[in-house]
Amino acid sequence: MSKNTLLVLLITFLNFYILNAQKSTLKKADEEFDTFAYIDAREIYLNIVKEGYDSPQVYKKLGDTYYFNSEYTEAVKWYEWLIRKYPNNIESIYYYRVAQSLKSIGEYQKSKKMMGEFASKSANSVIAQNFMANYPSLDSLIDFESEKFDVVNATKLLSSSDFGPSFYMDKIVYASSSSNTKGNKIHQWNGLPYLDLYEAEIRKDGELANPEPLKGEINTPFHESSAAFTKDGGTIYFTRNNYINGKKKRNKEKLMSLKIYKAVKKKNGSWGDVEELPFNSDSYSVAHPALSPDEKKLYFSSDMPGTHGQSDIWYVDVLNHMLYGDPVNLGPEINTEARETFPFISKNNNLYFASDGHLGLGGLDIFAISLNKNGEFEEVTNLKKPINSNKDDFGFIFKEDTQLGYLSSNRGGIKGSSSDDIYKVVQSCGKINIQGIISDASTGKPLENSRVVLMDRNSVVLNTVSTDAGGNYNFNAPIDCDKEYIVKAEYKDYLPNERSVTTPRGTAVLQIDLELIPPDCPIDDLGCRLNLQPIYFDYGKHFIRADAEVELAKILEAMKQYPELTIHIESHTDSRSSADFNLRLSEKRATATLEWLVAKGISRNRLSAKGYGETQLLNECSNGVRCSDNQHQLNRRSMFIIQN
Repeated sequence: MSKNTLLVLLITFLNFYILNAQKSTLKKADEEFDTFAYIDAREIYLNIVKEGYDSPQVYKKLGDTYYFNSEYTEAVKWYEWLIRKYPNNIESIYYYRVAQSLKSIGEYQKSKKMMGEFASKSANSVIAQNFMANYPSLDSLIDFESEKFDVVNATKLLSSSDFGPSFYMDKIVYASSSSNTKGNKIHQWNGLPYLDLYEAEIRKDGELANPEPLKGEINTPFHESSAAFTKDGGTIYFTRNNYINGKKKRNKEKLMSLKIYKAVKKKNGSWGDVEELPFNSDSYSVAHPALSPDEKKLYFSSDMPGTHGQSDIWYVDVLNHMLYGDPVNLGPEINTEARETFPFISKNNNLYFASDGHLGLGGLDIFAISLNKNGEFEEVTNLKKPINSNKDDFGFIFKEDTQLGYLSSNRGGIKGSSSDDIYKVVQSCGKINIQGIISDASTGKPLENSRVVLMDRNSVVLNTVSTDAGGNYNFNAPIDCDKEYIVKAEYKDYLPNERSVTTPRGTAVLQIDLELIPPDCPIDDLGCRLNLQPIYFDYGKHFIRADAEVELAKILEAMKQYPELTIHIESHTDSRSSADFNLRLSEKRATATLEWLVAKGISRNRLSAKGYGETQLLNECSNGVRCSDNQHQLNRRSMFIIQN
């Protein structure tokens, strides 16, 4: 055998060995991919490409490992290699996936081109039909940003991956991979710890703080996420891997599907009696529960038989304990052949859900449709920016009465990160107008040419206007929301009057009417001399409210400055309710006022208090006389009389 022949045989053997080794490696990668172990599969595919092995399958699977982990920049890279090198070996769905990925990195024009390719190859696709029908509006969807809402990260005080919020009494419950309370398992899909359910307090600014894992039998070594609660807070529906009573189950592909479970709250505050819902199955997933406002329907996401695409929105009728109707698919108006998931039903019976099958801005977008006839959202409506972004946006919950909501998104902007955060959705600052009428407290007549001043909480003057012949004033200067302002009115020798107001979010007109007391203030009336506002109490109550404390602080400061000052507290009521009731109530209010000052350090021997009920009305508003609320208010007062 010649040396050349030997060399050829050796090279042939080595090529055969390398090819078989690559095939074996590819088989292992495919096995990892088919079990959704995308992180492990990715490393194998990358090594295969590095070694020079090339095929449509490798590019598809490599792109998918990034696409299904929302790492769209890398997904685009490998999908574009696939399209460039193997244009004749591509299923139409890959044009859709690269289009979605391009949107998520802001390449909208390239995305539109790829969606056009997908539509031309998939004429019967609901996604393609939606795209062709709404194609003209895509540019306006991209360019439009609503001024109605602000979207701000609410999990700055938390860590890791947090998503899937739900309202639970006065808290938020959500899924987090921050630390697995039942073990340290790492999920091979994304390389993060398994998810547990946490509850967090809602701070005044809407951010979430002081997270704690749900107590009891909810969290396990596997995934728990997305919960829904009954209004009484006593029952939870939640998503979990196919795991109960310490046993895990897998389907024929050896995967653990998702299921919905139910638990009840025990007297000690922990959750227990976990039960699997009867319409679950080992062969498909059921997840992300949401209750209708009347709690008679349970909505969820599933890929059960009858699903139009990867996952659809379904519901069952809730009949009684562990008895439910048959699952009902919400149909092709809502569900496409892509993903529809994370439903939420608001008090107004609006269905909010996430989808990447309807025309959107990025991966998953948030959509709404009314479940009432002639509701606000008559058809599936994209909620647009800033609720949606070019990333994945999902898990939206919203209270229409307070205009407060939360959503999940990976829009955070940390380079290379696909981690999710929870964002608060609050009504934006719209145009706020403060207006009112300045009048004589005794006669009710308007006071023309009164001077009205708008100040910030530190008494810095922001604007000054004068009233017209009807006593009307109006501040047209820019006024911010969520801020405290003071409106002060002055007129000739009248005692000035002022009121503080905290502005709301959104567009609003705030009516602040002020009555000025004529210049006949008794010399011994400290409240009159200090221009105290009426000290209000809740109906039938006598505890000191926060707004009353502001006025009492003026008395407190005067008594601190003048140690020789002693005062007598007189509490009066209007004529409504019985005379006996009003007398008792005024006594309690006078005493409560005295005790407030004592608690702040004023000696008890400098104070006295008495209630007079309705015996000293300032006007004609006695029993049986119809009077306005403002007229009754004049009688409902506390006076602070300076003692000799």
